[in-house]
Amino acid sequence: MTNKNQKELVLIDGSSYLFRAYHGLPPLTHNGEPTGAIYGVLNMLRKLITDEQPDYIAVVFDAKGKTFRNDIYPEYKANRPPMPDDLRVQIEPLHQIIKAQGLPLVVIEGVEADDVIGTLSVEATRKGYSVLISTGDKDMAQLVNENVRLINTMNNQVLTEATVPEKFQVKPNQIIDYLALMGDVSDNIPGVPKVGPKTASKWLAQYGSMQGVMDKAEEIKGKVGENLRESLGFLPMSYRLATIKLDCDTGFEIEDLVQGDADTGALAAYYQQFGFKRWYEALDSNVSVPVQAVADAPKVEYECVVSEERLQHWLDKLQNASQFTIDTETTSVDYMLAKLVGISLCVETGNACYIPLAHSYSGVPRQLDKEQVLARLKPILENPAIGKIGQNIKYDCHIFIGEGIYLQGIAHDTMLQSYVLNSTASRHNMDDLAKYYLNRDTIHFEDVAGKGAKQIIFDQVEIGQATEYAAEDADITLQLHQHLSLLLRPDRRLNDVYLEIEMPLVEVLLKVEQNGVLVDQGLLQKQAVEVDRQLGQIETDIFAKAGEVFNLSSPKQIQVILYDKLELPVLRKTPKGQPSTAEDVLEELAHDYEIPALILEHRGLNKLKTTYIDKLPQEIDLRTGRVHTSYQQAVASTGRLSSTSPNLQNIPIRTAQGRRIREAFVADAGNQILALDYSQIELRIMAHLSKDENLLRAFELRQDVHRATAAEVFGESVDRVSDDQRRAAKAINFGLIYGMSAFGLGKQLNISRKEAQLYVDTYFERYPGVRRYMEETKERARDQGYVETVFGRRLYLPDINARNAVQRQYAERTAINAPMQGTAADIIKRAMIDVHRWLIDDGDQTRMIMQVHDELVFEVAEVDVERTRKTVVRLMKQAATLSVALEVDAGVGKNWHEAH
Repeated sequence: MTNKNQKELVLIDGSSYLFRAYHGLPPLTHNGEPTGAIYGVLNMLRKLITDEQPDYIAVVFDAKGKTFRNDIYPEYKANRPPMPDDLRVQIEPLHQIIKAQGLPLVVIEGVEADDVIGTLSVEATRKGYSVLISTGDKDMAQLVNENVRLINTMNNQVLTEATVPEKFQVKPNQIIDYLALMGDVSDNIPGVPKVGPKTASKWLAQYGSMQGVMDKAEEIKGKVGENLRESLGFLPMSYRLATIKLDCDTGFEIEDLVQGDADTGALAAYYQQFGFKRWYEALDSNVSVPVQAVADAPKVEYECVVSEERLQHWLDKLQNASQFTIDTETTSVDYMLAKLVGISLCVETGNACYIPLAHSYSGVPRQLDKEQVLARLKPILENPAIGKIGQNIKYDCHIFIGEGIYLQGIAHDTMLQSYVLNSTASRHNMDDLAKYYLNRDTIHFEDVAGKGAKQIIFDQVEIGQATEYAAEDADITLQLHQHLSLLLRPDRRLNDVYLEIEMPLVEVLLKVEQNGVLVDQGLLQKQAVEVDRQLGQIETDIFAKAGEVFNLSSPKQIQVILYDKLELPVLRKTPKGQPSTAEDVLEELAHDYEIPALILEHRGLNKLKTTYIDKLPQEIDLRTGRVHTSYQQAVASTGRLSSTSPNLQNIPIRTAQGRRIREAFVADAGNQILALDYSQIELRIMAHLSKDENLLRAFELRQDVHRATAAEVFGESVDRVSDDQRRAAKAINFGLIYGMSAFGLGKQLNISRKEAQLYVDTYFERYPGVRRYMEETKERARDQGYVETVFGRRLYLPDINARNAVQRQYAERTAINAPMQGTAADIIKRAMIDVHRWLIDDGDQTRMIMQVHDELVFEVAEVDVERTRKTVVRLMKQAATLSVALEVDAGVGKNWHEAH
């Protein structure tokens, strides 16, 4: 560990990160200039400086030309290919930006960056400083000692004197011996043939050093011993080549390596030039930057493919590509109704095509035969080794399924990349993303199809216009993917959320949507008649009590009845100064007056009828007889899924009528509905995050956590807690998770604010870890502007430091709740992925048909229910390892309600 009182020198191996950023990140281009390596290195620097806040710092690069090692061995690095031109042109701008940031930049001729770093680390430790070397180069491990650490900021791995042996199986003072024995292919340093890490570390453990190995060469048997003896002549040279020089003439002192003031004007110009929009906007708004003329739109080649020859050309390109973007044009946004009109493809930015297949307007030119084109595309689209990139690619998968093609190799989705980067952004559609990230104004759908009542179906769009629009979509999607990858990859945890949760989930949701759920139309028709009767009776009661008939859908008429005629108290006014008839106002009035209560009952029943009872039958697909909802991955900021057509998440479960609607979701003959629900998952996550001993103990003892909370708050033994006390404790438990105030709790429990505050205060006395977690979370959110889930999903809170108290307090409540809601979302998504994989392998009699909140719903063959229940419960419990066990409640029935 570094002594807090020690001054720290941070040394950055710029050359190492330059190449790794170039090879590890896509080549982002802005106005034709490659910038990927620049961005990657600068991003690493920003994070490292923020994390370390060093006293001294230097960014070190290799100099041009040969070094002393070439004098020792002329073939040193001789096998390396020349530096790519698109990397070479980034070096000088990168150097200039680093200097403009006020960072010391060090380049010394005749030696490598490793040697400069080695020299500076020795000098710094001699002066009593600690040293942190940021590098991806394993050779640097030879510099590690009690005062020198390495950090690889690509994966955040830190190497210390204790952890070097764990990684390499040799001590830091044996690293040179280790490297010399193995050799280094990338540097063309010769080593003993067939000797790798395992043999080298074994020899060094036995003989201590390379010299010890050489001295005992005759004792080593077999082919590897023979290879060693044949290598004795050059091993000393390899040792010298692998040794980092520690006495370079730098011409400056460690104390000179301090970060100076940034040249914000120069930085603004560079950031603007290279398209680093966020960094540019983060600079002081008073910085004056020369106004640049708006660049001409980049040159593009968009092709309309209508000949066999050009189709074959594109098929060859796709076949030889590692990945490509794909987009479909169709007749509807409803994937179950949509018909394919055309396909756009892009392998390299600026060069895309559109294949029209089913345009049908009068005078339409000849198009390739749709069936033949799809038959030739099918082997490529179903090849998992060729990656497919899309914008909301799940929709395109549905369209291809309708054509008998099952898209495989689903690699990336730019909508999901954007969502993971910033889930609080309101829109993740391609047009908005192109404007925000690429500063590109794209062709909108309305530009080619028209607006409103005059909008035409895409098969009526003129093919030339369609080509420009559709090919641009594919091209922009590829550009967005490259850009967003560059932003995601430096943050390992965030990138893991994208690659390990969101992308695998696409195929899961695709399957769930295709499965659909069977709905009992006859039952819904009966419920519609019954609800109409109930609504009529409520209306009769309201009109009788009001003394007149009025329009229950008119806030103005309700206002007149409640406040003018009946003279009910005005609890709140609208912005226009009129007495409010909002739901929360009516709820408060309903405690004392009948008509507001009846109006609320009428509203609730009417909403259920219009949203579900009447609408569900209209959404049954005529071909499948099922309802096929659409799950939205990129809507809820916490990571929760939402659904549309129908919205399954909003079907009430607490009201009797809401529960009855669930009766209409049924299993087919010979099947059962299996519903599995995580038990109190957000409270379990709170226990895990807060580490509160009492909360952890309640779960460990498998107590009723609400009864346990009631016992703590009301000072009773668990077995003496009343139902009312448990109800109050449940409101406290869930209310605090959602940031509820004492005022809100009082309203919910119908008690005074003072009494509610006493409950809250007592709760925090009994669960101090929860209070500590909440305060620490708010403070962390204020410092960094976001909170994270257990798995690294990030939720930004732009109002966390707002001057407006209402905005700030809302952000604070969100900061407390989001890690729990988001972690719960991550857990059920991970469970869905695991269950989906099991179903593919061994669940041919089971279909996952719904995901609602913390619940998964399946349709299972009756003979397979018990096996499926046990397996899915196990997989759901294993989806995350927390401080408390996850519990899953399971139920079975002929319909969804019965399964609860």
